[in-house]
Amino acid sequence: MNSNVSPRAGSKEWIGLAVIALPCLLYAMDLTVLYLAIPQLAAELKPSSSQMLWIVDIYGFLVAGFLITMGTLGDRIGRRKLLLMGAAAFGVASVFAAFSKSAEMLIATRALLGITAATLAPSTLSLIRNMFLDANERTFAIGIWGTSFSIGGAIGPLVGGMLLEHFWWGSVFLLSVPVMVLLLLVGPKLLPEFKDPNAGRLDFTSALLSLLGVLSVIYGLKKISEEGLGKVPLAFIFAGIFVGFLFVRRQKTLSDPLLDLELFKIPAFSGALVANTMVIFVALGSFLFVTQYLQLILGLSPLEAGLWTLPGAVGNVVGSLTVPILVRRIRRLYVVIGGCVLCILGFFLYFQIEGGSGLVYIFLGALCLSIGICCVVILGTDIIVGAAPPERAGAAASISETGAEFGGVMGIAVLGSIGTAVYKNRMKEISLDGTDPHSLEAAKSTLGAAVAIAKDLPEQLGNALTEAARLAFLDSMRLVILICAGISTVLAVGALFILKNPKKAEDISGVPREETAEMVE
Repeated sequence: MNSNVSPRAGSKEWIGLAVIALPCLLYAMDLTVLYLAIPQLAAELKPSSSQMLWIVDIYGFLVAGFLITMGTLGDRIGRRKLLLMGAAAFGVASVFAAFSKSAEMLIATRALLGITAATLAPSTLSLIRNMFLDANERTFAIGIWGTSFSIGGAIGPLVGGMLLEHFWWGSVFLLSVPVMVLLLLVGPKLLPEFKDPNAGRLDFTSALLSLLGVLSVIYGLKKISEEGLGKVPLAFIFAGIFVGFLFVRRQKTLSDPLLDLELFKIPAFSGALVANTMVIFVALGSFLFVTQYLQLILGLSPLEAGLWTLPGAVGNVVGSLTVPILVRRIRRLYVVIGGCVLCILGFFLYFQIEGGSGLVYIFLGALCLSIGICCVVILGTDIIVGAAPPERAGAAASISETGAEFGGVMGIAVLGSIGTAVYKNRMKEISLDGTDPHSLEAAKSTLGAAVAIAKDLPEQLGNALTEAARLAFLDSMRLVILICAGISTVLAVGALFILKNPKKAEDISGVPREETAEMVE
């Protein structure tokens, strides 16, 4: 009998996976439903412009800031316990958010939602790591886990829109309450408890440093994406990097660190983390330009533009369910390389987009990109949690999620800044007699401003400004797409290099490690 054969999962584990997928679906929905409710809540709560920004952003900020702490906390106190505690707090915070009476109250409840949501992704992913010991089953389970996020992101605006048609703006927050109640009822019976039997106490200084470092960098990157390069966002980024340096140095001195730096010495772990981060980088960075193209170049309404992004959501679902089947017949690295090639093909299709004839390329490109990204992200996530020791699965899951958060924010900030620079460079020589200099200067900054200003100009001037702005935007979009294609090519070549090294390829073959984590019945 082969001692390397891992036990297969039973019906309890598969039903437990369905339970795990529910909060993940809601986590993704909560990122999107608020945008539809903004007009109604703005009319009722009357937040200032600054308060509105915090209402929108604070959820994502605190999710990213608390991921590392929550993932490691789950390793210490138990992943099921943390998941259920987070679910209960998330449900309570959702009720308070729904019935907020002021902008300040909504900001506070959104902050609490972000902190509690940070328990969901690492807890669910680390539970999957310990529930599914067979490599193929674990890959399939992670595919289902990823599908739940894709479905949540896709149906969030649709469900939110239906609720807002009949109820008040707070109804979008109440979506999570029945699901969290269900999780609290069945979770203790269906989900096993896992924790590190040798874990020490949580180091609160490290947790604080982690929070401050992540928040500072992400805030700076977001400011760059909104306002461009400047002293303030750069100061936040460098401050965050310095705090990160202090965090890493502290981890080296602790006998039981918050973040096990030894994980980064595992080649499969580090390689998969870089691949996942960069794939999310190109995905969200390019998506920023596609959505602008749909609304500002083609003139589609937000709803119509949203419908044209559905092929990407469909591709995510198809990819998440197909990848686990492929790896049973094809080596994992070949699937990753195939995913990178699909990304390159998707960007090639995007590159064909022209002024008024891009919908077919967006449809096909989004399908190729979403499936290709799933090939990399699903297997990358599987490799990350599989390469880490079982007792450190929570920490590994939190690092994986933090990398995805950074990848998305960096993609929007860096590629958005590059695109803006190209747009401004193309527009700087534009001169339209009879146009207000201040308005023209604003039009030279962003396509959105140019389209808005053109509507108030005489038809001939407006058409000239719109045409110049559209051509400048398409130039910037094509450069960004070329950069994304180049990054995807580098990832494919890197995977090919690993294939030529038998030892490295064997390290990420998908064979599970010997299970050493303690299971608490």
